[in-house]
Amino acid sequence: MLTITLKPGKEKSLLRRHPWIFPTAIDRIDGKPEEKNKPGTTAVVQSSSGQFLARAAYSPQSQIRARVWSFSENEPVDHALIKRRVKKALAYRLATIKDTDAIRLIFGEADGFPGLVADWYGGVQGHVVCQFQSAGVEAWKAPIVQALIAETGCPNVYERSDASVREREGLPLVTGTLAGAEPPDETLVTENGVRYAVDIRTGHKTGFYIDQRDNRRLVMEHAAGRDVLNCFCYTGGFSLAALKGGASSVVSIDSSGEALAIGQRNVALNGFDASRAEWWDADVFKTLRTLREQGKSFDLIVLDPPKFASSPGQVERAARAYKDINLLGFQLLRPGGLLFTYSCSGAISADLFQKIVAGAANDAKVDAHILRRLSAGVDHPMTTSFPEGEYLKGLMLHKP
Repeated sequence: MLTITLKPGKEKSLLRRHPWIFPTAIDRIDGKPEEKNKPGTTAVVQSSSGQFLARAAYSPQSQIRARVWSFSENEPVDHALIKRRVKKALAYRLATIKDTDAIRLIFGEADGFPGLVADWYGGVQGHVVCQFQSAGVEAWKAPIVQALIAETGCPNVYERSDASVREREGLPLVTGTLAGAEPPDETLVTENGVRYAVDIRTGHKTGFYIDQRDNRRLVMEHAAGRDVLNCFCYTGGFSLAALKGGASSVVSIDSSGEALAIGQRNVALNGFDASRAEWWDADVFKTLRTLREQGKSFDLIVLDPPKFASSPGQVERAARAYKDINLLGFQLLRPGGLLFTYSCSGAISADLFQKIVAGAANDAKVDAHILRRLSAGVDHPMTTSFPEGEYLKGLMLHKP
């Protein structure tokens, strides 16, 4: 058994049940050489005085050297633990998620699976799509897949472990079928009365931005009679929601022609009036400046850019980008209009994001009202001991 002994005083975060252990906190690692070199090995973590702290997955190449499986000395990491946690996660989703067949089934540390994402599309006839982002869940891949199939009744499991975070764990990028049938080119899901085509195999993340479900519904509720601008629209999630809500017009901008083509097919799929929807294959920043120069304006604007900061070292540059785009958003927003603005950068805190948006409003000479603070849906729970889980944050603002 691998044993990780921490330096004096470094047990405090674990006593607060934070699940990450960094190299600077470790005094020594005892065990067989093959265990020390094997990513995903389960280790006992103890304080400098020998007090049991946790069982964790060891990752010799990662800057997160170990991720906690359990804080209980009486809870071994085994097949039974895997099955219990999948069962518990599924029960929570079935009790809280309505009006959709696209759900985040496993959300990493919050569900007791450090580094695992599992999204379920299309019910028992659909697919569970997994991202194994850490050495620990990679080592338990087969039992995790078995438990997902057993508990959901869905026999089809597809892997999208192609995020760059795997390279930092010393793991190769992998995609492919883990069980059951190959996914079709497009999987149809329904959310809040809107049908969406999802590309499981090559789409962003696991194919769809499930985390924005509640925020799409909010846009739907406020779109009636408004001219809408959706920036970084991808396959048109917010655009479709706005059309469903009765928007007068929707302009959607993204630099991926393939994503825009899916968005256009989604319009037809739902029987919406295609004349109310425009799809622009363009750079968002340049296009917003052009629209400002042309004197264009909109009643509702959505700013949902990709991650601008992947690490703390990128925060300053990202802050400038967020301020720039929100400044343009305020300048293009009509009086009485609504701005929905988001950041999915984990390195940008909710407080910092609000300060950035406030600075943009000030530069635009707008006294904006914050109507709501926005986040991911309830199938992306955030634990009190792991604030890093709150990667998505947003604001709904009103321009007087």
